[in-house]
Amino acid sequence: MFASLIRTTAAAAIAASALTSSAMAQDWKSELPAFRVGILGGENEADRLRKNECIVEQLGAKLGVPIELYPASDYAGVMQGLLAGQLDAAQLGASGYAGIYLQDPEAVEPIFVALENDGSDGYYAMMYTKADSGIEDLEGMRGKSLAFADPNSTSGYLVPKAELEMQEINPAEYFSSTGFGGGHEQAVVAVLNGQYDAGVTWTSGVGEEAEGFSRGALRSMVDKDLLDMKDLRIIWKSNLIPNGPWVLRKNAPQEAKDIAINWMETLNETDYDCYVNVSQGEGKGFKRVDHAFFTNIVEMRKLELEGSR
Repeated sequence: MFASLIRTTAAAAIAASALTSSAMAQDWKSELPAFRVGILGGENEADRLRKNECIVEQLGAKLGVPIELYPASDYAGVMQGLLAGQLDAAQLGASGYAGIYLQDPEAVEPIFVALENDGSDGYYAMMYTKADSGIEDLEGMRGKSLAFADPNSTSGYLVPKAELEMQEINPAEYFSSTGFGGGHEQAVVAVLNGQYDAGVTWTSGVGEEAEGFSRGALRSMVDKDLLDMKDLRIIWKSNLIPNGPWVLRKNAPQEAKDIAINWMETLNETDYDCYVNVSQGEGKGFKRVDHAFFTNIVEMRKLELEGSR
């Protein structure tokens, strides 16, 4: 009878636990009926949606709620969506994260950065010209035009501008003109079409230059047959930049955040093709990070904002 009572009590406890877990799941799902993922600009919308389709299928199944993808036309669109609480996750550049943090430190938390093929957790900004431009180096860009990618891009604006200024080069005086290409891919096209003499973009700096390196805007264009690296010449390279983070909305339900983190943490092992698409290139997987990883970029962005006032 005692054993029977124990079994009955245990069964009741298990049933109660299952009901509680189910109720908790329903609680966060009622708060989060869909998981909204922002996608940065940089290449055309159809390609961005295609590359992130595996998030819809796989993470949606894990969460048990639909995944909604929101491709923005520029970096600012994703940043504003996160600040307004209209997005639950997104991949950002380090400067984009810094811009959000400076407006609202409680808006998002950085979770992962992608590791390059050599295990490093950073990448480079590179300045490029047309191969037949006759421009061989940065000195040759004096009096020429330069296309930045996007005002909220780390490698496509913040770091190149800051490092040129550290070399006592004032972009407004050194170049004949500067402008924004509307994204990395768009800036490359603008240079190839002769609208600018040079542009700046992001690349892992790892792998073969002839293939656009292992990861970055150039590699993505090469893979889509939009670019032959023989048509470009690299004339300048930045110091190592912290890779941009995947972020989650801080006040999103913790259960949903845990599921998303667990799915992403081993994605390079469970589905490498999906990992390559989501992280925009080959690599060694995701590395956990927190705000401390980006403090230098936050300070750089803060100085940039103060200088523009």
